[in-house]
Amino acid sequence: MAIARRIVNSMRRLAHKLRQPQNSLKRITGLFLILLSACQGKYQAYQSTKQAAQDTDTAQTSTVEDDTAPADSPDYETLNDEELLRAAINGERNADETFKIIASQGGFPIKTGENTFLFACLCDSGPWSLTGMFSEWALLPMVQSGSIWWLETTIDDATDTLYKFSNGQVYIPDPYARRYGYDNNGEYSLVEAQRAHLERWHNDGNEDILARRIRVWVPENGHFDRTLFVHDAQNIFDPNAPWGGWKLQDSVPEKTLVVGIDNSIQRMDEYTHTTDRIDEGEVGGLGDAYANYLHMEIRPFIEDQYGVAEINGLMGASLGGLISLYTALRYPNAYEMAISLSGTVGWGRIELSNPTIIELFQNAGQQPFAIYIDSGGYGDCYDSDGDGIQDDNLNSPDNYCENLQFRDSLADLGYSFDVSLWHWHENGAEHNEAAWAARVWRPLSHFYSL
Repeated sequence: MAIARRIVNSMRRLAHKLRQPQNSLKRITGLFLILLSACQGKYQAYQSTKQAAQDTDTAQTSTVEDDTAPADSPDYETLNDEELLRAAINGERNADETFKIIASQGGFPIKTGENTFLFACLCDSGPWSLTGMFSEWALLPMVQSGSIWWLETTIDDATDTLYKFSNGQVYIPDPYARRYGYDNNGEYSLVEAQRAHLERWHNDGNEDILARRIRVWVPENGHFDRTLFVHDAQNIFDPNAPWGGWKLQDSVPEKTLVVGIDNSIQRMDEYTHTTDRIDEGEVGGLGDAYANYLHMEIRPFIEDQYGVAEINGLMGASLGGLISLYTALRYPNAYEMAISLSGTVGWGRIELSNPTIIELFQNAGQQPFAIYIDSGGYGDCYDSDGDGIQDDNLNSPDNYCENLQFRDSLADLGYSFDVSLWHWHENGAEHNEAAWAARVWRPLSHFYSL
């Protein structure tokens, strides 16, 4: 009986620490997803696993493998994007690898002259056409070369011009477009852009961190004075993400560059600073590698592409909030603010006895960066198992009690409310993207005020 009770209590504790919805049905569903998908890792796995081929973000296209294409020459770095694509069109290069390289460099479409652009699609069986505002959405037939459909055309005014590909039945965005956005018709691609928009890049990762996509919100005319690095990027812009996503583009203050970093199937490992026991197995502990990856690889790349901001911050939710706090603590003079929504700040004591982020901050003392923490949930808070974390009310969800304890601990260290420390409790709010989208404007306004 005692063993059975311990297993049940462990499962209930895990549910409310990581992703526990409020009502019974959602609670069961949330726990099931956690235990099987490592807290959204496999929930988003279909997106993450497509990164090696620059994922398409659309169900209507597929990459066509060209097994007969010649191996790519190692001197591709001496060729520009136009030369690379024309070589692939002529059958001199592997199409899939060429598209991936171009997407990692200048991106599509390729500007070939003052007003001429080269469009290309790795689409399935066609025929395919190019269409957009420049043709008043009339279909412009594309040319097929192996697995590539392409068209070079003149566009007199390409700024903020939308385009898509069509086979006459469906209209799809360019999965390799550098610039894109969302409207009532779903995702669209942009030829060039001055208005605020999204851009995407492929990153190969490193020996410790898997490859993934980087999604960047670029303010109007590219002017910004602060940069915010945000985790779980699959969910922050796309309105078709779980629970409708964050729709962060609707809340971002002006002159703020948002750098969204996709998670991977190793999310639970990458977003945690130490190990803990989940479902009878120890997981986590790649937080140092991920923090180094963000700070030493992603940030320099972004600054090289877009410029250096005066103010920089980190933001995430759940485990994304935890890794935001940990990265800031690891590089305390490099970021002006760490934002954690419903952060899993009790990680390390779910089943093991490893230090939590609460204790790491206590040991480090007051830091030079500002902190925002919040949660939904509700309930009484207490530490019945004596592990030092007030997380033992199993009916207190959304990391509510742990964040209250963290707030008080930071205040004791000398953080000043509404100056260097902000805390918000959204009574009863659930642990999902819809709840975070509803209140993310609050920490963004504090970040903008720095």
